[in-house]
Formats: sequence, structure tokens, C-alpha cells
Amino acid sequence: MTITEKTDIHYSNWELVEHGVPQGSILGTLLFLLYINDLPTVTNKNAKLVQYADDTSLIITSPNYTEYVTELNNVLLKVREWFRSNLLFLNLNKTTYLQFLTKNSQKLDLNITLMNNQITSSTNTKFLGLTIEETLSWKGHIDKIMTRLSSACYAHRIVTPLLAEDTLKMIYYAYVHSMLTYGIIFWGNSPHSTYIFKIKKRIIRIMAKSKRRDSCRQLFKRLESLPLRSQYILSTLLFVVKNNGLFTTNQEIHNINTRCNTNLHPPLCTLRVFQKGVYFTGIKLYNHLPANLKNLSKEIKLFKPASKKFFPHTHSIQ
Repeated sequence: MTITEKTDIHYSNWELVEHGVPQGSILGTLLFLLYINDLPTVTNKNAKLVQYADDTSLIITSPNYTEYVTELNNVLLKVREWFRSNLLFLNLNKTTYLQFLTKNSQKLDLNITLMNNQITSSTNTKFLGLTIEETLSWKGHIDKIMTRLSSACYAHRIVTPLLAEDTLKMIYYAYVHSMLTYGIIFWGNSPHSTYIFKIKKRIIRIMAKSKRRDSCRQLFKRLESLPLRSQYILSTLLFVVKNNGLFTTNQEIHNINTRCNTNLHPPLCTLRVFQKGVYFTGIKLYNHLPANLKNLSKEIKLFKPASKKFFPHTHSIQ
């Protein structure tokens, strides 16, 4: 395979590509995925690789500190050998490690090295546009959304007197709605999300040309937009419906014919962080759905519009 590049009117020489993937080519993305396809095979059951294009994260879990350190060193050694065998180099300047903590747990004193270079510790990391913190509070991510929403609020204030309401709705869904719904199933249950809702109501009032203290209940219906809590509930339920293979029903656990036979079976857990997560919360929300919506859960095209009509009046999670 050969490749050339053009700069103004000057051409570089043709060269043979002996390894790697030509950057900027049409097949470059596919070829790169094929090139790194066997990377997950270097890990074992206690380590999991999460990949998206050239962005790779390694998750290692173990209840025992000694086993955790041993597992960490073994996996890093295998990763290093894989990189060396495939003539790839790890960008150590962009490589950090993050320890997930609970309120009562202490941070481990780890000394992680790879290719004779020490990997630095971080309290947060950015993965696919989401800022993930070591305590999973989502405060850092919400702070970034608030900054962007404040700019969107100012932009709406400028253009509202100049445009019709239908045009403003198009701008809202293209600029604001996409920002609010991205990753909401993760951060939407955080107590810090209330600040996001306040900014959203401010934008809704600006679009509707209402006063600062006016209620937004009717404005949401008029502009066909869900409150933030309802949007979180809807997005979480859509995740459950689209990924029903990740969940187990009660009838798969026992053969007793009960009223809750078709409900999803919640796992036993005492960790508050897990209970507020998308998996556990999704099970609770689905089990509280009325029977008519549960019957539509196998048809996503019918379930989504029916849910939108139901959720504006339900904001709490019990």
C-alpha cells in the first residue's frame, strides 16, 4: 500500500507503508479497528478493556489489595508486550490512572510504572465527552454543562426577539437538548443536576417570552419539552428497553406465579453509589411503570411517544 500527500503545489515522494494505518484514508478507521482487534485478549476476568476508536480504558477490580496490585502489574506487562509486538507506542503524557472511591474508603498508595515511566494519578478523567470523577458524584461534568448552558442561555436571549417560536425550538433541540440528553442516564440522578434544571427553565422562559417568576409547567407542554427529571426517567427507561438482555425478570428467578412475575429482578446491594446508578435505578423505574407501558416495551417506536405523554407528571423516584 502506498500513500502520498499534497502541500500547496509540492508533492512528497511515494513511500511504501510497511506497518500501521495511513492517516486520513477512507479505510483508515476500519483498518485501525482490525489492527487493534486482538487487544482485549490480553486481559483476564478481573480486567476489562473499554475501547472506542483509539481511546482505550482499562478497568481492574479486586476485593483484595495484594491481588489487585499483582493483577495490575500482570495486565500492564501484557499490554506493554502487545504494544511492542504490534509496533505501537503508548502516549504516556495522556495516560493516567483513577481510583474509584466511596465516602468511607481510603485512597490506595500505588506506584504504577509502564515502560520505565511512572503513570500519574488523577481525581477525574474525560471519557467520550463525560467527565468521570473518582467518587462518581458527576459534579465536574455538571459544572462543564452549566458553563455551556450559560452560553446557550445568552444566545437564546439575543435571538428570541428576532425569530419565531418554531425556529427557536429548532435551535433549542439542536443546541441545548442534545447537550442535556448526552449521558443524562449517568449524571441525571446526581443532586447537582438541580442547577442544570434551573438553567433549562431560564431558557424555556426566554423562548416563551415569559417573566422571570412565571411557572414553567405549562411552558414545557407548550414548547413540547420535558422537565429535566422527566427526561432523565425517559432516557433511563429507554436504556432498559433497548438493553433488555442485560436484565433478569422475576420469572427467570423462580417459578411462582405472582403479580410481579414480569418485573425485572433487582440485584442485592447496599452500596448507595450502585443504587443511584443507571442499572439499579432503571430496574426500579421499569417496575413502577403501568401495565400498558410495559406491554409496549418490546416496541420502542410505540414505547417512546407513549412514555413522553406519561412522564411530565411524574418527577420523583421512590
